[in-house]
Order: sequence, then C-alpha cells, then structure tokens
Amino acid sequence: MSHRPPSPSPGRRSVLRGSLAASAALALPSSVGTPPAFALSGRPKARWGVQAGDVTTNSGLVWVRSDRPARMIVETSATESFRRAKRWHGPLLGADTDFTGTVPLRGLPAGEQIHYRVTLADPDDYRRTGDPVPGTFRTAPAKRRQGVRFLWSGDIVGQGWGINPDIGGLFAYEEMRRLNPDFFLCSGDTIYADGPLSASVTLPDGRVWRNVTTEEKSKVAETLAEYRGNFRYSLLDENVRRFNAEVPTITQWDDHEVVNNWYPGEILTDARYTVKDVDTLASRARKAFSEYFPISTLPSTGEDGRVHRVVRHGPLLDVFVLDMRTYRNANSPDRQPDDTNGILGAEQLVWLKRELARSRAVWKVIASDMPLGLVVPDGATDIEAVAQGDPGAPLGRELQIAELLRFVKHRGITGTVWLTADVHYTSAQHYDPSRAAFKDFAPFWEFVSGPLAAGGFQANALDGTFGPDRVFVKAPDRANVSPMESPQYFGEVDIDGDSGELTVRLRATGGSVLFTKVLQPGRVGQ
Repeated sequence: MSHRPPSPSPGRRSVLRGSLAASAALALPSSVGTPPAFALSGRPKARWGVQAGDVTTNSGLVWVRSDRPARMIVETSATESFRRAKRWHGPLLGADTDFTGTVPLRGLPAGEQIHYRVTLADPDDYRRTGDPVPGTFRTAPAKRRQGVRFLWSGDIVGQGWGINPDIGGLFAYEEMRRLNPDFFLCSGDTIYADGPLSASVTLPDGRVWRNVTTEEKSKVAETLAEYRGNFRYSLLDENVRRFNAEVPTITQWDDHEVVNNWYPGEILTDARYTVKDVDTLASRARKAFSEYFPISTLPSTGEDGRVHRVVRHGPLLDVFVLDMRTYRNANSPDRQPDDTNGILGAEQLVWLKRELARSRAVWKVIASDMPLGLVVPDGATDIEAVAQGDPGAPLGRELQIAELLRFVKHRGITGTVWLTADVHYTSAQHYDPSRAAFKDFAPFWEFVSGPLAAGGFQANALDGTFGPDRVFVKAPDRANVSPMESPQYFGEVDIDGDSGELTVRLRATGGSVLFTKVLQPGRVGQ
C-alpha cells in the first residue's frame, strides 16, 4: 500500500471553501460575463484567487492578482489556524505585470500539507489590507513510501466552448479537485488566444450552448492586453479558482497560447490578424503566460527564462517539461533526411539528454506538449507535430526523437513515460522496436488525455516509424464535439510508495475510468 498523506480533513476543506466563496462573491460581477473593474476605493482585493506551482520537496511558488497596485504578502503554516505562521514579503504588484505576482517559498518541510494565505496591502499604507485569500498544497515527499499521485490534461476553452453556466462552468476542474491529487500537470493549450467566443452556439441537436463572454475573448488576441484577458478568462470560473487554491500545477505551453500551429519566424496569412508577425505575437503571449502561471523558470517580465524545465517531485518522480514550440523549425512536409533543429531545438535536446541521465528518480515522466507517433497535420501538406505519415526510417523531426530514444536505450535509463494532450481525445500507445522501421530503442508507453474544456475530435492516424500500437482510444466520431455532448478527459498517474508501481488511469468526466495500465519500476522497456 502507498503511504500517502490523507485527504484534507472536512474541516479544512470547509474553511477553505468558505473563504473562497467570499472571494468568489467579489470575483464575478452582477452582470455575468463582464470582468471585475478596477475600483480604487477601499482595500486591495484578490478577485482572481490564488494558485501554487512547481512544488518540490522543500519549495513552491504562490501566485495572486490584485485589483489595483498592492504589496503581496504570503503567510505559511503547518495548520489552518496559522499559529506560528511564517511571513514572506512579496513584490509590489503593478501595471507592468498586469497586477500579478509570484512569491517563491523555500525551506518548506517535505511531504507535508502547507497552508498559505495571501494578503494584499495598500502600498501607501500597509495597515490597509484586503481580506486574506487561503490556499494549500502538499510538498513532495522526501521518502518514497508516501507515494505520488497526480493528474494531467490540456486544451482549455477551445473551439468556441467557454464557461457555460448551464452545465456548471468548467466542471472538469471540480471532478479533478475531488480526487485530491498532489499536483496537476497542464500539458499545454492553456488558453485559445486564437479562438474568440460568441454568446451562444446552436448545437446539432438544437440545444443552445451559452458562453460567459468578455471583451478580450471577442476577437483573436494580438495586443498584450488581449493576451492577458485570455489568460484571465478561465479564472472567472469558480471551479478553476477553487481547484487552483487546493491543487498546485506544473504548466507548459503549446500553440494556442499564441496562434494555431505557430512556429518562430512565421508570417500569418489569417485575415483576422492585423499583426502578421508571429514572433511579435509570441513575445506578447509569452509575457502574459509568465504573468498568469507560477513557473520556476519564467520571471514575470517574460523577457528571460524558459518553459522547459525539470520539476523534481521526490525520489519517485521527476517531471521533464518540454517546449516543442519555441525552438522548432518551420512546419513543412517534414521529410528532409537531415534535421539538427527538429521540434525541440538542438540545445533543448542536449539539456533533455543530460537531465535524463542525471535523474535518480524511479520514474521519469516526459511531459510532451505534442504526441510522437500521431500524425497531426498543418493544412493540406505540412506537419504540425513529429510524425509525418511516412512509416519508414526517421525523417525530419523524427530524427531528433530517434536520437533521444537511442540515447535512453544505450544509457540504460529506466522509467520513462510520455504524457501529452493536444489532439482532443484520450488514448494509450505502446511503442516497440519489433513493429518499427527504426529499431534502436527500448519499448515505452505514451498516454494522451484531453480536452479538459474544449471541442472533441476524431482519432489521428498512426505513423509506423517508432512502431506504435494503439492499445486504447476513446474519441468522438466527428469534429468539434462540445462538452455538452461528450465527456471531457483527464489522466491520473498513481505511483505506489511500497512497490514503486506506476498506474495510469485514463478518466472521463462523470467518474469513469476508461483504461488502466500498471507499469513496473526499474525495467528498461516494457
């Protein structure tokens, strides 16, 4: 049995929910769909909730957004009563970061429930403070017997499906919260900056989907303000704010944080955009992304830092967060016989191989924002992901993945598992050299889950280069099926502290476990 910390007590949950309910009353305006205005009278308010991110055995990041200039103050405690609390003085929140801020917490006890609360103080009079907003998270265990359990998914508010009050808003977040995971891995497409929302959509069966709407979600995002508004949108939902206050995140990005299928140097032909230079759009999106998620490698300025990183979650687990967007080459038919840049860029590949070789964790989860063996097209001829549909020897971006897989095999690196989202359905693929055109690698698994709050799509074709076998798939039979018509999907990973076994469960909203796979520790390929 896994010796994990028990679920938070009903008392703690009820206290936290009560405090969140109070902040929720502030967060949504009387006219649904209009974001809260900056009211400069009174005291600063954290209308958008709190969240924690990149939690390790002894550290974590805490985030907040103010409704005006304010000093961010964080208190932490081992108990919800906040006796003997420790105070952390954070940054001055201003317009340069859209009034957001993050405080790094260090020296935390391992494997413990950390209670925190964020207070916003008037910068001209620190005695004038807003109501504290509480949150909690568990630090990673220092001893493996505690075990680790986390969830993953991606693809949020996409294809025109936003916050619909008629179905309880972004309801998947509440289902995930009730599972009480150690953390949530958000696998990209955290927003759809290129996907405006209309007030209503008529479904094929005649029902009407209603969206909460905002000014920033009424058109494609181009300005920094519009990107920021897209990142704020999900925080209008009470399910999201409650989830964020109780479950820390590890967040990566993909394309829709900027524009569909983007790559560096691209010039858009989309008539909806007046700004055609994707590098300009990406710079603005990156700054907003860095402001709205607590990520250890990204400063709030968005000018430096990176998305790819390793988050070490105790002796059982390292999470290798990839960035398949920032350093990629241009989308093309992707059948070139030489490709040193690939989808990761040469430097990120060197980094990934080095960190995998250094890892002493039992399991090494590779958080990939795009799948490996699924053919994801970009238009009629170009390829958006890795696989290009040619089942033969590696070509194009496949060459870089082949180099990585070869390295993992020859270094005897065990416990690699690939997790991804992106394609808007859920599936499990087993890769084996006995079925592959490229054979110099050890077998491994790739699990796909999503969308979390977006349209569902049919399953993508497989590319045989790395020998994938689609062991399980659950996907709609038509494109862009709304969350009112089809379940949303997220995955669960449970690592047992005693045996070290890793169990993957592919879940659907409504409580269903669709597929389960148990993997054994310490094996090269399985």
